[in-house]
Amino acid sequence: VQTRLSVAIVPGPWRSIQASVPPMSTELFNYHRMSQIFGADDSARFEDDAEQVRVWGQVWGCNNDVGRLRSALVHRPGSEWEVIDPDKPMKEFDGLGDEKAGWYWAGKTPPEVVAMQAEHDQLTALLRAEGVSVIEVAQQPRDLLRLCYTRDSVIAVGGGVIVCRMAPKIRRGEESAVTRTLGALGVPIVRTLNGDALMEGGSFAWLDERTAVVGLGERCNESGARQIEEVLREQGVRLLRVALSGFDLHIDGSFVMIDSDKALVDPTQLPHWFLGELVDLGIHPISIDPQDHPFTVNCLATRPGRVIMSHCTPRTAERLDHAGIEVLRVPYGSMCAGGGGIHCSVAPLRRESGH
Repeated sequence: VQTRLSVAIVPGPWRSIQASVPPMSTELFNYHRMSQIFGADDSARFEDDAEQVRVWGQVWGCNNDVGRLRSALVHRPGSEWEVIDPDKPMKEFDGLGDEKAGWYWAGKTPPEVVAMQAEHDQLTALLRAEGVSVIEVAQQPRDLLRLCYTRDSVIAVGGGVIVCRMAPKIRRGEESAVTRTLGALGVPIVRTLNGDALMEGGSFAWLDERTAVVGLGERCNESGARQIEEVLREQGVRLLRVALSGFDLHIDGSFVMIDSDKALVDPTQLPHWFLGELVDLGIHPISIDPQDHPFTVNCLATRPGRVIMSHCTPRTAERLDHAGIEVLRVPYGSMCAGGGGIHCSVAPLRRESGH
């Protein structure tokens, strides 16, 4: 009776399939057992310190903008600036430029490259004195004038970096030069922006280890912000978006973190809601003096409460001193004339905790 009942409830086709499946071999059993023992391990996250050291040799990346700076990417300005020709004026902005050749200069007198180099050398010497491993971009094509502002081509996140996509055509190619350097160093590249994304690192900032911000505008579009957000979301980081005004390029012209709970800001260039968000996060915004040079905000923290600056009026200096911020000064006027300040000239690759 039991045999008849079993035959009645099992369809004929299934019985034939069962009959055709050979018993598991010892070799197959051992293979599956080996895979079980030495198989996938999701117990550690990519950006965990121990995992970084084991796989990549050291911890890379940043989750803040003020922790002790350990490694940074720079490029000393060189012969590429010699392309600027005083006989090629551009009346549109009262400067010099050649749209076809892909260069521009905001003044009528060509840059003093020797002065730019001297200022950049002073900055990198100070960085080394602060314990920073200073890494030069290798193999730069001659026509990449703005590569000395390395901040824009790469953004450090937890466990590695995001390679940006430069907005103006004349800066395209910086991404490739930086990628080759990062590859030689063994730095994990967790994303390279693609599609129609536009993003430059000067328009990205960490507020704390769980909050970051991008400045949307001419140099950062929504596609760029969205691709960065995809990386940050996996790391539990919230990304804010601030709309920049007009043709403002980067958020680091109006906002830079200088301590774990303090930021230097130009309040005339930031929306009210963002200033309120800073307060809600426990960040005290220190406003620059109206008479300050535009690049005053464009400073760099080497550790919490210790910053390198190039411009600062006595009134802003007093505010910083009152807030317990230590300021290291370097002259940077010639480099600023090229369109970027101290913050623009340094791309962090490794920082310690910001606390």
